[in-house]
Amino acid sequence: MKSNQLFEDFQKNIQELIKNSPAADIEKNVKAFMAQGFSRLDLVTREEFDVQVALSAKLRERLFELESRVRALEEKAGVATTPTASPHTGPVVD
Repeated sequence: MKSNQLFEDFQKNIQELIKNSPAADIEKNVKAFMAQGFSRLDLVTREEFDVQVALSAKLRERLFELESRVRALEEKAGVATTPTASPHTGPVVD
């Protein structure tokens, strides 16, 4: 018997043992308990989070682009500008 086949047989035996033991019931109960607890929390999937992070980055870029354009137009019109936040330092505090 090959060592690979021996390992597969051992793995099948362990899976059968677990499936037919109280451990399987405990596992099901723990999974149900955790699912119930997680359903009470306001959680999002990793995919949803990543989409929101990408959207936020695009909006931030667009905001700074628009602020730059407004600043340029104000300078062209001779209007005094107010300080704005830089993309890396956060909001301006007076």
